Amino acid sequence: MTTRHIREEEVLERIERARRRKPRVREERITLAHGAGGKATQTLVEALFVEAFRNPALEALDDGAVLGVDGARVVFTTDTYVVSPLFFPGGDIGDLAVNGTVNDLAVSGSRPLYLSAGFVLEEGFPVADLRRITASMAEAAARAGVAVVTGDTKVVERGKADGCYVNTSGIGVLDRAGDAPALGPGSVRPGDAVLVSGPIGEHGVTIMLARGELDIQADVTSDTAPLNGLTAALLDAVPGGVRMMRDATRGGVATVLNEVARAAGRTVVLREAAVPVRAPVGGACELLGIDPLYVACEGRFVAVVDGGRAEAALDALRGHPLGEGAAVVGAVDDDPSGLVLLKTAFGGTRIVDTLVGDPLPRIC
Repeated sequence: MTTRHIREEEVLERIERARRRKPRVREERITLAHGAGGKATQTLVEALFVEAFRNPALEALDDGAVLGVDGARVVFTTDTYVVSPLFFPGGDIGDLAVNGTVNDLAVSGSRPLYLSAGFVLEEGFPVADLRRITASMAEAAARAGVAVVTGDTKVVERGKADGCYVNTSGIGVLDRAGDAPALGPGSVRPGDAVLVSGPIGEHGVTIMLARGELDIQADVTSDTAPLNGLTAALLDAVPGGVRMMRDATRGGVATVLNEVARAAGRTVVLREAAVPVRAPVGGACELLGIDPLYVACEGRFVAVVDGGRAEAALDALRGHPLGEGAAVVGAVDDDPSGLVLLKTAFGGTRIVDTLVGDPLPRIC
């Protein structure tokens, strides 16, 4: 064995030892990294919340909990939105809150039905802005075919919040074939294909530029959109062939695939040249030294499908308006390392690990 291979084995062993350790929150105070969707978030969730509320539905750590209710299977999910700024090119906190929760339900394989909406408002927040946000939510709900059926409102003192925070919870029903395999990393097999539903990184870059802190001009808008129509088209096109789906929000595609590789105990191999990134997004990321694989999307998802049915899956995605830029970006390898590897455009290979935090906090 060469010196290079020995070093590689040592690195992989260190990574595996770190993963085997029981999660532990070492910080004494919460930081922005704990809400960024990376390693800090995963540690917080597993060491504190899962430990406190332990139950089978929660321990699955999926975007939505699959629950049995009187013989029916439903998916329940919740999310809180603190995006800054509240209004940005392509959307606002209102449609983001609706679309994000609809998408969590959709990638679980369910048909989204009902949402709740909770608002935390700061004293002095303009009523006109609140009206604009709720109108946006209503329009997004209509597009997704869901109803906002309940909610709550709280007001805090001036200076105690950034104007408006929104929480949305959602319920969807799993009404496809009852004996179909559950979607999730446990279904992933060697030889499966990895797809993304469109160009990545657009939402995160849009938010970053909308803050006005950087002297960068780019023609970029958020990709926020409801994905339930697109996921349904995929499931219909390859029945039984979809292993799992996950929307690539905080932490981007890289974080999603690390979660898949770790849970499945397999290696995911990506091809850098196959990853769709629009030129303005790629240019902005290059200027800032950020890898687009880690930048959040709000209208894209990652799917792992039977490798033999990848072309049918790709055709189904590209046949939908929201999936025109879909691509097969990699495959699942039988190496049980639990890593994500990237075959670079220069012919090399590098590990794509999960970041501790996120280079773009408060993007959703």
